[in-house]
Amino acid sequence: MAVPARTPPSAQPRSLPLREARTRLTQLVALAELTDTVTVLTRDRDARPVAAIVPAAAARTAAQARADADRLAEVTAGWARRLDDLHRQSGRRHAAELHAVRTALAEVWAELDRRVVPGSDSGLTRLRAAHADLLPR
Repeated sequence: MAVPARTPPSAQPRSLPLREARTRLTQLVALAELTDTVTVLTRDRDARPVAAIVPAAAARTAAQARADADRLAEVTAGWARRLDDLHRQSGRRHAAELHAVRTALAEVWAELDRRVVPGSDSGLTRLRAAHADLLPR
């Protein structure tokens, strides 16, 4: 796909009479599309402009541009709301899973404490210290 070359802003638009433009319409449209060239059409014996062939982007109205910007803002806001909802759901799910892990770990340590006197096994003491942030205080 060809990348449009930008015409310098100071470049004057080309001017053609309608008769010549009729025979070269395909060329003029390609020129507008690929190089952003504006071609002004005039009556055959009059130099006053009557129409123009412009790149599609230049033909957009301010209302269309605002409508596009509003639509983009609406879609963006929708995605932001969706992401916030997912973040909240994830936080709740994480909290529930963390609670389940802490509960299970507390049960395991309670059983270990029943079987082994706390402080008598240095390996268990190190393991308990490693789990300190998950154990109830």
